[in-house]
Amino acid sequence: MGEDGRVRKVWLGVSVGLGVSFSFVALLVVGTYLVAADLVGGAGGKAVGLAKGAVPATYEPLIQRYGNSCPAINPALLAAQLYQESGWNAKAQSPANAKGIAQFIPATWASHGVDGNKDGVKDIWDPQDAIPSAAAYDCSLAKYVKDVPGNQTHNMLASYNAGAYAVIKYGGVPPYRETQNYVKTITTLAKSFEAPIQKVQPSQQSAGAIYFAQKQLGKPYLWGGNGTPEEGGRFDCSGLTKAAYKTVGIDLPRVANDQWNAGPHPKRSELLPGDLVFFAYDLDDPRSIHHVGIYVGGGYMINAPYTGAVIRFDKIDSPDYIGATRVTQDGAKALPRANPA
Repeated sequence: MGEDGRVRKVWLGVSVGLGVSFSFVALLVVGTYLVAADLVGGAGGKAVGLAKGAVPATYEPLIQRYGNSCPAINPALLAAQLYQESGWNAKAQSPANAKGIAQFIPATWASHGVDGNKDGVKDIWDPQDAIPSAAAYDCSLAKYVKDVPGNQTHNMLASYNAGAYAVIKYGGVPPYRETQNYVKTITTLAKSFEAPIQKVQPSQQSAGAIYFAQKQLGKPYLWGGNGTPEEGGRFDCSGLTKAAYKTVGIDLPRVANDQWNAGPHPKRSELLPGDLVFFAYDLDDPRSIHHVGIYVGGGYMINAPYTGAVIRFDKIDSPDYIGATRVTQDGAKALPRANPA
């Protein structure tokens, strides 16, 4: 049987599993929105733990411990700050001389750095010192503005960006676009690190992304492919997912392991069509993600697999499956586009 025949056969199985035919309208109505209606009414509450595989395992105990240092922060928020600052690069150094995984400038480190591992040295480059120091700095800022009205976490983040004086002066997050964007960015990004305690709300753009991906079925894989005319409309795995979501107004990063943080992480049992599904060499380290596809239901995804193959349906259940992301527009906007080198 040829490749196209196998694709048709796989889709028949998917259609039976979903109870829908191969059509955009049916997938839109049944595969996404009908199922989605069941997800909106979950229990309330806010997660403060870390989703499995959300952060590199090397740093998880530190983030989990120090992310609970004061009421203004939680592990997911601390993880979001670290990821935004350095992308988990402990050797990162910015043009402004910010250093390490938490991107402290030397003057701030001198006053707020702590000896987290109790080895007698406050080392700006050592995550065992820098991560506790980042949490301690957050809590120190929160203490400065504890009497300011409003959300204590938002006020802390605003102090981090604009200084505590500005937060006190304006009685909350100051009217600075940069500061307001920073608060929104970190609180949004934190959702991609949380272990949800309720079902994750569906994406309204997912059906459109699937529709685009369906139209690419059968095209040969191209490493680094972005689907341009010069490339014959061919894609690699993350090029396909980026292009699919671009058609519905969501701009994802180019690399698969950066797309991982474009939204919250539904459980395997909660997957909906349109979720991005990821595969990694190390299931405890999201930076080792090497492949991504678009879930279509019934345990299958559309993906651009590898050189020599075509864009096709494949099962998602394999030993290297690390998890999924429900892409949101705010989540994608919150992603850092270029981490410090």
